[in-house]
Amino acid sequence: MALEHDTRGDHYIVEASGCDPKVIGDIEKVQNILVKAAEKAKSQVWAVSFHRFPPNGVSGVVVISESHISVHTWPEVGYAALDIYTCGADTEPEAAVYYIIQEFKAQNVHISELTRGIDEGDRIYYHSIITWEEEPVKREKSKRG
Repeated sequence: MALEHDTRGDHYIVEASGCDPKVIGDIEKVQNILVKAAEKAKSQVWAVSFHRFPPNGVSGVVVISESHISVHTWPEVGYAALDIYTCGADTEPEAAVYYIIQEFKAQNVHISELTRGIDEGDRIYYHSIITWEEEPVKREKSKRG
């Protein structure tokens, strides 16, 4: 007999390299991308807070009813660190991940997906982790050709 598992959420930790500095250094663009990503994930936006760090980094969080989407960018090296956490069976956090990395024009991406709050009925929670690499530019070209 297989055990039935209950989970509390999906958490994506994303390292995006080779991003377009003009995109990830622009606070308005980054904010708009993350808000749109929340919509792509079928989440309800509750609050938005972003800050520009001199000379050109951006940090921000979009608080959603299902948790959060956050970012910190280093345009001078083309790097963005993303954190996307959602709970609820109706959200699509992976859609947010792929939308953001496409809009940031990331060349290489390292993704860790954590399934959070796994419970086998004893209320002792744990998580599982799956990690993989993406090359969004090559993936887009292969879809077209």
